Amino acid sequence: MFLENIQHPSEIQSLNTEELIELSKELREYIIETILHNGGHFAANLGVIELTTALLKNYDLNSDQIVWDVGHQSYPFKVLTLRKEELKSIRNFNGLSGFPKIEESNFDHFGTGHSSTAISAAMGMAQAAKINNEPHRNFIAVVGDGALTGGMSYEALNNIVNSNLNITIVLNDNQIGIDPNTGALNNHLTNEDYPQIKQWFEWFGLNYNGPIDGHNVYELLSAFKKSKSIQGPKIIHVKTIKGKGYLPAEKEQTKYHSTNKYVKIQPNENHVSKKWQDVFGEILIELAEQNSQVVGITPAMPSSCGMQKAMDIFPDRFFDVGISEQHAVTFAAGLATQGKIPFVNIYSTFIQRAYDQIIHDVALQNLPVVFCIDRAGLVGEDGPTHHGAFDISFLNCIPNIEIFAPKNAQELFNNMKYAVSAGKPIAIRYPKGSVKNDSWFTENTDVVEYIIENKHEILVISTGIASNFVESVKSKTSISFDSLHINQIKPIPHFNLSNYSKIITVEDGSIIGGFGQSIKMNHANFKGSWLHLGIPDQFIPHGNNENLYELAGYGIDAIVTAIESTH
Repeated sequence: MFLENIQHPSEIQSLNTEELIELSKELREYIIETILHNGGHFAANLGVIELTTALLKNYDLNSDQIVWDVGHQSYPFKVLTLRKEELKSIRNFNGLSGFPKIEESNFDHFGTGHSSTAISAAMGMAQAAKINNEPHRNFIAVVGDGALTGGMSYEALNNIVNSNLNITIVLNDNQIGIDPNTGALNNHLTNEDYPQIKQWFEWFGLNYNGPIDGHNVYELLSAFKKSKSIQGPKIIHVKTIKGKGYLPAEKEQTKYHSTNKYVKIQPNENHVSKKWQDVFGEILIELAEQNSQVVGITPAMPSSCGMQKAMDIFPDRFFDVGISEQHAVTFAAGLATQGKIPFVNIYSTFIQRAYDQIIHDVALQNLPVVFCIDRAGLVGEDGPTHHGAFDISFLNCIPNIEIFAPKNAQELFNNMKYAVSAGKPIAIRYPKGSVKNDSWFTENTDVVEYIIENKHEILVISTGIASNFVESVKSKTSISFDSLHINQIKPIPHFNLSNYSKIITVEDGSIIGGFGQSIKMNHANFKGSWLHLGIPDQFIPHGNNENLYELAGYGIDAIVTAIESTH
């Protein structure tokens, strides 16, 4: 039992090849058992088992450093770097992160929650070693799961030529991120056009070695040994199978990209609520059938964002552009100039990467691009790299754009239908998880009038999913209060608040520059007191969302406390 006896990753360097193969077998079994039972990213980690053990056989983590891109393929590395038992806590509150995290371990050399960053980071590390006259140090960027479809990877490759940096890029070629990869390079990889692939990478100044069977330890060891003998930038092309060693994951790689706890137990289909992204997908198809000008773009997330069915029905109108958020937004802007109505479906955490394009290419030109911002607010186990905390704040300050936050499926439909004819930039944010009421179709899509009851001294104003929290609060406190749900965040409506002594705002987003502060700015003459509940000025950790809402200070119990403390 090699896995049980490893006390430090450096011990792996003393194993012979057969022992390394046995270690890989034990590691795969441990990952399968642990992640199926506890939940977490699954298929990608099974694909890098042999790759991980071979890396730790050849490289000394006392001086060499490894950057995983994207980071959800780093679980085997976590296990072999003194976090074996802790893997059972992966993505739980106070447990291991689902991604590399500098503050979690000295062996996590760079945090990689988003993709396509590893080559740049490894280049920076290698450049520092060169400045420090440390030619013996090796820096490895393991690039997989679609990370080489992102533009930042190509910016780094364009910069690496003639650098003579001691960097090794490991291309983990499994041809899939969450969904199958797209683009010219992937076409060459899929067609196994190896002469062209070799020529292409050498054009960037990289010494190319491959393709290597990523599950053959002998080939991997030989490739890494050769790489260490070559000074300067090089790339090792490794072909792997996502989900390797667990047949269901090999057959359904997208489904097994990530698993919930106890995946072996089948859910009762009669009690499964629709997810927000599925409702979005249904509405999108309805709108596309009604209006031939409606088109759609997703940056590499068609299945998880709900656009896959629309892509299947309208393959000439809906597009997966790869992990390229900046391109996705400006591509949509170009479509909009030609009379199309583009729906860009993108996670809140990823739309941050296209901020310049939103401002300059869409808002400045007042183009009718619709941003459907999935995973807005806290996203639970994925943690701070993926929480959608900032979209209200950074969109609020941009002229020409309107922002909506529906609390249910019907409002999502109303917002999306309005966006088709709005003729201006629209952002619609909605959370991760199930919809409280997934019935969405309605003939009445008129703009809602906001009416305040004016019965009590306290008014709670909320938006989006936070309004559902407020509804739940009413049965948990004896203090009477008025409540108001606001669907449209920008432009913010104006109300008469003179009858109230205290206003509490609640939002699933950053307090700073957020919904609540906009309300306050719009009611500067209000003489009472304000309390803003939402995500504070800090990064919220990973864990169960219900716990995180309370930790951040805007869960149901936190709202109750805020109301009762004012009475």
